[in-house]
Amino acid sequence: MIDRIVSELGPWNWMVLGFVLLVMEIVAPGVFMLWIGIAALIIGAISLLAWDAAFWTWQVQVLAFLVLSLISAFVGKKVVGDRHVNADQPLLNRRGAQLVGRTATLAEPIKNGRGRIRLGDTLWRVSGPDLPAGAQVRVTGAADTDLELTVEAI
Repeated sequence: MIDRIVSELGPWNWMVLGFVLLVMEIVAPGVFMLWIGIAALIIGAISLLAWDAAFWTWQVQVLAFLVLSLISAFVGKKVVGDRHVNADQPLLNRRGAQLVGRTATLAEPIKNGRGRIRLGDTLWRVSGPDLPAGAQVRVTGAADTDLELTVEAI
């Protein structure tokens, strides 16, 4: 059944594949299927023009599609990748990094390098030199992965 459909569609196979890939990009966006779909549409357009040519066998078509997919993905990465915009709030989703430079009082003493401070309504784990509860500290760093602040005595 598939053989019959493929043989009946002829050069339109590439167009169908291209549109299927573009629909897949819409359903599950990731800006990857877009470039492969564009390559399939280009090969489809070339197939419409060169379908009866002796050199335009299915092997040549697949090879051209693979090469064009790589080229279009590379060009797409360059086009989309260069659109890095500097945010007006670069620390928006990095709460710990927003606290660097602030001073606080230790809520729990730092023992063996670990303790807690209260900033606002949040109790933060901190690491730093051993200090007693109530000592004033300054936040010098933040680990994004475990929400732990690094402090120093002031």
